Amino acid sequence: MTAPAAPVSAGRARRRNRAAAVAPYDFRRPIQLSREHSRILQLGLDGFARQATTLFTSTLRTVCQVTLLGIEQQAYSEYVDSLGTTTYMTKFAADPIPGTGVIEFPVVATMSCVDHMLGGPGGDEQPERPLTEIESGVITGLVERLLGELRYALADIVALEPAIIGQEYSPQFAQIAAGSDVMVVAAFTLAINERVHRMTLCLPFGGMLPHLATAAAPSPVSERERAQRVRAAQLLRAQFDKVPLPVAVRLRTTAVDPTVLSGLRPGDVVRLSHPAAAPLDVCVADTVFAHATAGARGPRLAALIVATPEENA
Repeated sequence: MTAPAAPVSAGRARRRNRAAAVAPYDFRRPIQLSREHSRILQLGLDGFARQATTLFTSTLRTVCQVTLLGIEQQAYSEYVDSLGTTTYMTKFAADPIPGTGVIEFPVVATMSCVDHMLGGPGGDEQPERPLTEIESGVITGLVERLLGELRYALADIVALEPAIIGQEYSPQFAQIAAGSDVMVVAAFTLAINERVHRMTLCLPFGGMLPHLATAAAPSPVSERERAQRVRAAQLLRAQFDKVPLPVAVRLRTTAVDPTVLSGLRPGDVVRLSHPAAAPLDVCVADTVFAHATAGARGPRLAALIVATPEENA
């Protein structure tokens, strides 16, 4: 006599129920920052924190400590909402990453840094106001050096060329991206003596993603794989050499006023700026790469490639 199959069926039903658990999908984040990409960024930004610690300590001539708290993927609107109503934001171009990046720390921390660099005590009581022209020049030099350390720290991911393009005190007015655009936000603690501040770095996620994928891709592990890649590149180059391109042989362009063009009628003559003795231009995609004279070869028109007087000289 065989045992009933009900327990087995019940076990399978429980497994199906567990497998059918639905995970919520956030349409604002169609592409997630993977664990591997987060690890690569964390290694780079840990190095940035160490270099920033040395930079702040040597520049302010007091004990400072910068520590990486974490890396998150956020919509730009979420990042702006996480900041205070007044803060010091430095906007910078992050070539070759498209878009704009931000490095931010509170106005109190900014004024404390300025106070230290100008020989003051850098006390806890600092004014929360926009910087004067002199103060802005002092802190801009520090931020430029910070961006230099960021370029060095992320060199294994992307060859950044950061350049400051402006400052902003109100996060709501620093519209460097649309509210729904996804950003990579790194949070740090900046300790100046006993006072701890929050510092953030914001970069466009879409611009970082291709470089993170390249950094995470495994390199060739064998001579065979390297040879295959070289062979593939050679085949690709050989096929590109066979791609036909449209070539135009034309006269030099002539500038004509819109009023003259609108008044043209059949039989009118337009005076060309092309000299009668000058060769024709041979162009591909509006780029002149050779010169020719008009002729014929059998029943078809032809162009004879010639040298210009400048080339003969």
